[in-house]
Amino acid sequence: MAKTIQVRVDDQLKESADKLFSSLGLDTSTAIRMFLIASMREGGIPFHVKHRNERDLTITEAIERRKAGDRFYTIDECAMDMDEAISDEAKYATS
Repeated sequence: MAKTIQVRVDDQLKESADKLFSSLGLDTSTAIRMFLIASMREGGIPFHVKHRNERDLTITEAIERRKAGDRFYTIDECAMDMDEAISDEAKYATS
């Protein structure tokens, strides 16, 4: 027996989603079923769900620089570079 799921979303989101799914040859109900099936297959949400903030980006950039061959000669220099970036972020946030 099939169950019904009702979800409330604002009109603009519904219309945009309908247009998107239609352009893919789907209706919204089929797209939602696909999401539920993928969630069961993955054992969770089938995409990353997390907050990204400037500190995360700063750390990610530092990691990428290191992978690209940049060197932080000491841990203190690395920490200082990250602290400066975080401090700059705070300056912009309060401006």
